[in-house]
Amino acid sequence: MSRFSFLKNLFANQSYDENNFFLIAGPCVIESEELLDEVAAKVSVITKNLGIPYIFKSSYRKANRTSANSFTGIGDESALEILKKTGEKYGLPTTSDIHSAPEAAVAAKYVDVLQIPAFLCRQTDLLLAAADTKKIVNVKKGQFLSGASMKFAVEKITGEGNERVMLTERGTTFGYQDLVVDYRNIPVMQENKVPVIMDCTHSLQQPNQTSGVTGGNPQMIETIAKAAIAAGADGLFIETHPNPAVAKSDGANMLRLDLLEPLLEKLVKLRKAVV
Repeated sequence: MSRFSFLKNLFANQSYDENNFFLIAGPCVIESEELLDEVAAKVSVITKNLGIPYIFKSSYRKANRTSANSFTGIGDESALEILKKTGEKYGLPTTSDIHSAPEAAVAAKYVDVLQIPAFLCRQTDLLLAAADTKKIVNVKKGQFLSGASMKFAVEKITGEGNERVMLTERGTTFGYQDLVVDYRNIPVMQENKVPVIMDCTHSLQQPNQTSGVTGGNPQMIETIAKAAIAAGADGLFIETHPNPAVAKSDGANMLRLDLLEPLLEKLVKLRKAVV
């Protein structure tokens, strides 16, 4: 992680082990200010104690839902205000998805890292708009792409003069209703000289369910995370919620909040063994 100066600047006000992985974590979508406060309060203490640099994540809107009846958000401006307030309260950098080119400049007023959803990783206008904000841009690898092909997303952003790019592995489509993680993608994407993150929760989604709600396999989060650390991932992405069963988005694959600390304790030990 210490290889990347823009991350050192991002985490300048945090005390952490420079040899550690960094963490992006939070509830999938902003449901309320109370939810964000509960998660940020707990995770910030855990990461501080374990020396893990931490980015707080929650989406201000979920534009990609299986069913038209699914929850999408509480309103963009209200959600972004809550996200910014939470980050400032706990001294944490923040990130959220953006979905269209005009959203980049709007979200950049509130967050430190702009996240490009996997389905949109080839949208040139979106990538260029994100790059032009000069914020850090985290691009999730499409489920339909190889790790090697993500060099083109990096080139689009750096071509705009923004070298602050990260890539996230989140699994590859395997059949109609499952994903598989190819850990070769981690070193392959690191060849672009950017931090590479493993999304330990979305890679366990089971999409395209006939119920209209995406399924998941959260009991495998620890396995995915351990393998990612062993493969040399720079960061981990873990969505977490106090009670995933009642979450308004991606409850089927989020990690229950009280399970996060013991998992991170194991991963820190593993990181020390492989670095």
